[in-house]
Amino acid sequence: MMRLLAKLLAAFTLVWALPAVAQPVDTGHLVAELVARDQSIAPGATTYVALRQKIDKGWHTYWRNSGDSGEATRIAWSLPSGWTAGEIVWPAPTRQPTGPLMNYGYKDEVLLPVPITAPATAKPGETVTLKAQATFLVCEEICVPEDAELTLSLPVAEGLAEPNPEWSGLIAKTLANAPAPAGLNAVFAKQGPMLALAITGEALKGADLSDAYFFPFDSTAIDHAKPQGIERGPDGLTLTLTPGYAFQQPQTPTAMAGVLTVGDKSYEVSAAEGALPAGASGLGPPAKASGGASGSLGLPLAAAFAFLGGLILNLMPCVFPILAMKAASLAGHAHERKAAQGQGLAFLVGVLATFLALALVLIAVRAGGAAVGWGFQLQSPPVVAGLALLMLAVALNLSGVFEVGSSLQGVGTGLAGKRGLAGAFFTGALAVVVAAPCTAPFMAPALGWALTQSAPAALTVFLALGLGFAAPFALAAFTPGLLARLPKPGPWMDGFKKLLAFPMYGAAAWLVWVLTLQAGDTALARIFMAAIVLALGAWLLGVAQRRHASGASVVAPAAVGGVLALAAALAAVWPNYGEPGAAVASSGGGGKADVPYEAYSPEKLAAAQAAGKPVFVNFTAAWCVTCQVNERVALTSQAVADAFKDTGAVYLKADWTRKDAAIEAELAKHGRAGVPLYLVYGAKGGEGVILPQILTEGLVVRALKDAQGR
Repeated sequence: MMRLLAKLLAAFTLVWALPAVAQPVDTGHLVAELVARDQSIAPGATTYVALRQKIDKGWHTYWRNSGDSGEATRIAWSLPSGWTAGEIVWPAPTRQPTGPLMNYGYKDEVLLPVPITAPATAKPGETVTLKAQATFLVCEEICVPEDAELTLSLPVAEGLAEPNPEWSGLIAKTLANAPAPAGLNAVFAKQGPMLALAITGEALKGADLSDAYFFPFDSTAIDHAKPQGIERGPDGLTLTLTPGYAFQQPQTPTAMAGVLTVGDKSYEVSAAEGALPAGASGLGPPAKASGGASGSLGLPLAAAFAFLGGLILNLMPCVFPILAMKAASLAGHAHERKAAQGQGLAFLVGVLATFLALALVLIAVRAGGAAVGWGFQLQSPPVVAGLALLMLAVALNLSGVFEVGSSLQGVGTGLAGKRGLAGAFFTGALAVVVAAPCTAPFMAPALGWALTQSAPAALTVFLALGLGFAAPFALAAFTPGLLARLPKPGPWMDGFKKLLAFPMYGAAAWLVWVLTLQAGDTALARIFMAAIVLALGAWLLGVAQRRHASGASVVAPAAVGGVLALAAALAAVWPNYGEPGAAVASSGGGGKADVPYEAYSPEKLAAAQAAGKPVFVNFTAAWCVTCQVNERVALTSQAVADAFKDTGAVYLKADWTRKDAAIEAELAKHGRAGVPLYLVYGAKGGEGVILPQILTEGLVVRALKDAQGR
């Protein structure tokens, strides 16, 4: 009977001998304790004991690589003879920006599991005490070193251990979510001043990579505070990183390891130095950068910025040539309420359809590995040539050389109405193609954010941009009070329409100029010949229309005119413009003063900063009308030239007229997807200050003088 009672007492003791944790220790800014996954451990078995940190609100501790500052949590174990502790299993960290620094660590609560192995000689029925001396660096705006001496009582028992009901699930989840190898292939290569890290594998296919981030194990591998560019590819992504101290040494690293986080998943990555996969340029746009203009935007704010930017885009010089077509269309239907409303809706649909189509093409091209930005359509000489001829055709139509949508005698109102709607849709589409490459205030950070997000989020931003751009014209069509103020249609409209042809001739001439900058002087003769053939074809079409109005046969002139127009279009867009000439070095032009400049490169910027000089960087393009207006209005005055001379500032011009991946990457670093962008760097170094997109002489002079003293 006594033996039975003894066995029952032993069993009772074993059941209730849960891992006895000493009182949690409050170190000052966190509460620490040891918690076990299992209620007991068998001889020779391994369990997990986690260091739990409950961190005060607003404070954080550090990952194994703390980043720019800080220190990782350390655990020094004191275990019974024969017992062993493995390495900490580090959960994926989060970014902890502090001023200009970027640190990596944890906030709120974190479990750091450690494998604990019992010796085979451990005796069932005994309870061992595990001791750990934990040291932390806990930081908010200040950092406080703290420590705790922690103990845990753990029973030894035969057989499979029962899970600890309080901590087993949380520790198991921490272990399951901890970064682990996933068969990813990784390679890195130095590209100029940057470091490209390409990571591919099944785990990344189809994943949302918009917030991907690489946490290196080595604190000297990269500059942690710099944003990481993301370039998506069909099999993964390429990150653009800024090299750290390790890459400034004579013997640079040949391997690099760390953790890649993608959404709520994380993977261990080990990369070797080598050639990047085909299509991986390593010049992608930045992820959500700490402190960046676009990094802090969420979808609602980005959409609001895009809508405001679309509204303001109507006032930018880029869109002036298209205002002629808008004005003529609105005036022609001002006193026909239903027709005017139909025109407004058709214009809205044309704008939205074209914005979304361009956005889809841009997203698809970038996903395929190409580094392109907003305005990419005007970086292609065939597209520019085709648009130049299209502008010429519109101008010839407005001049009365030929008609679109009706004969000279007119047709039924139903057919005319349909054709009028088609014309409004076309006007909206053309306005987007020509005007969108320039970016308005608010528009630039919104697009910079959108191009780092998933396709649905990006398309939402572009949709908001289109709504803002189309809103003034569409709402005017639904405002009877405004329409009533316009003069009634009459003979004056014919003269007004012909007057409005001249902005379109100007737009055609501007596009021809852009084409010569992209493809050289040889393109000039080709586009002029195509323009002559197009004009002849348009005239023959006009002859056919007039003969039809008088009842004569129109087959021959119409056929010849159509063939000639088609031939001109094919000649323009046939992609045989050869290699571009020398880099464009367009001056301020026409100007009041000649401000010398050099072509931009990161090396020239670094050299100027090392020499202690202020630097003004102008990201521009010949096809960006806003850029050209700024150069002629604000950057070629005598006062600006004197300011450059007095301050010793270096003027660098980053010309994006032709596709340039390096300039695309630099724009993306500053949260921009297009031009213009103006940066002023101080004489004492540091990051560049972004100027407004509409410059004035006084603004530039003040910026240069301020840069001299900082």
